[in-house]
Amino acid sequence: MAYNLPVSMAIQKMMKLVLAIAALTIAALPVPGQTPTYRAPRTDGGKPDLNGIWQTLNEANYDLEGHAARSAMAFRPGPYGPVPAAPVVALGAVGSVPPSLGVVEGGEIPYKPEALIKKKQNQQNWLTSDPEIKCYLPGVPRATYIPQPFRIFQSASQIFIAYQYAGAVRNIYLKDPGPAPVDAWMGQSVGHWEGDTLVVDVTGLNDQTWFDRAGNFHSDALHVVERYTRTSPDVISYEATIEDPNVFTRPWKIGMPLYRRQEKGAQLLEFKCVEFVEELLYGGFRKKPLSP
Repeated sequence: MAYNLPVSMAIQKMMKLVLAIAALTIAALPVPGQTPTYRAPRTDGGKPDLNGIWQTLNEANYDLEGHAARSAMAFRPGPYGPVPAAPVVALGAVGSVPPSLGVVEGGEIPYKPEALIKKKQNQQNWLTSDPEIKCYLPGVPRATYIPQPFRIFQSASQIFIAYQYAGAVRNIYLKDPGPAPVDAWMGQSVGHWEGDTLVVDVTGLNDQTWFDRAGNFHSDALHVVERYTRTSPDVISYEATIEDPNVFTRPWKIGMPLYRRQEKGAQLLEFKCVEFVEELLYGGFRKKPLSP
């Protein structure tokens, strides 16, 4: 035993060294549920680079709140319960609504009682009331998650967003020009940086847009604060806090990732949908209107 003692001590020291290295290695690994801090590439102005073509991958445009799959957006009374409205029956599964867990923090939009009644009326009259059907500009935040891409153009002094849907655009002022002179579909956007997050304050929005196809709506008192944070090479974390004291009991928030379009040669294409709804809007004014 006396002969083997130095060898045993050497082995013990080596084991301690191995255990210490293993502990340091484990400590350096990310904790489950945590995302390692990502540092985005920078523009000439030193801010995170948000340039690119981005798009959501969710069902928010159908309904911001969580919902089960259903056969249509519009219904009529049937002999054993609601059935798809006559104008959408022929669409079959194409006109159905996919399920969603929702993007609203807390799960439910905090409507005032009287506003909730109007929301349900909007939903019942979706076919004739949803601004998207008539190709009106989508407003904020709906422009972000309408299922078409948009492009962020960013330099050291300017940020501009172009949307494929209806040719909508936004100029994000980096110096506050003061109150919006008039209410508009896309409002007035004023941005500033909080660390690596672009914060955009949106005011001057009219009351003609909806948040989704489910009839969720707002008044002209709408105030939206957006937050864009690049969390990986191909993902921006997007949040929007929505405030409208005429419609909601308190501010509420939505959140979702924005994904970079990956296909080679990705670009925005034309989707000027006004011409697609000419028959819907003006067909009844023909000298000899077509049959319904």
